[in-house]
Amino acid sequence: MASFNNFQKMLMLAFNWILYSAGAADTCQVTVRQPRYQEAEYSTQTVSLPCTFSASGCSLSKPQVLWFRFFTNKHEDLCTPKCTNDQKFKVQISENSIALQINDLTVNDSAVYFCGIAFSDSSSSHSKRTGDGTVLTKRERHSTEEFNCMIIISTLLLLYCTTVCAILIVYKLKPKLLSKSGNEDQRTENCKITSGRKIFQAIAQELQKQRYAEHSRQPDHLEDDTVYQNR
Repeated sequence: MASFNNFQKMLMLAFNWILYSAGAADTCQVTVRQPRYQEAEYSTQTVSLPCTFSASGCSLSKPQVLWFRFFTNKHEDLCTPKCTNDQKFKVQISENSIALQINDLTVNDSAVYFCGIAFSDSSSSHSKRTGDGTVLTKRERHSTEEFNCMIIISTLLLLYCTTVCAILIVYKLKPKLLSKSGNEDQRTENCKITSGRKIFQAIAQELQKQRYAEHSRQPDHLEDDTVYQNR
């Protein structure tokens, strides 16, 4: 922040040095206003930075318009008052408005832009003013694409990890599942054998009972036949 304030002071000194001249309108006072931030989409090719001013007690002559921009470690004179690159930078002047149009906008044009107004025929210290600066930022096109790619890659990695974990769990639990299944099959087979034995025993017991009943009745018949024969 301190570095930014030093840049602004240096800008005012350079501004006064360029436009300093003697004049009679000592009561001239200028106020300059700029928006603090302006953002441009990656598809934007042309942008206009607004800047408005008001002047009181100044002469009726047209003021000089200046535009500067500051990067991290350097500043650049754009229009002082003639633009250094007429194809890229153009000043759009109307009543109390001095907008800067930037053509062929790129990410490298992201910087802090200052506009200035000066009545060169005035010796008043308030006749030359700059705005507080507009921070211009252009979005990078690939930022959104990279974000989407990161989401896709993260999703694929999550699915891969989930699949690997599921395979490992099944692999570790497979012997236990097979053992449990074998035990259940053995129990089922044992139950079937036990049930068959019980049925067989029941049938044998029933047959034995029938034979015993028949055997018990047979002596009575023999006794009757013997008695009959003796008679």
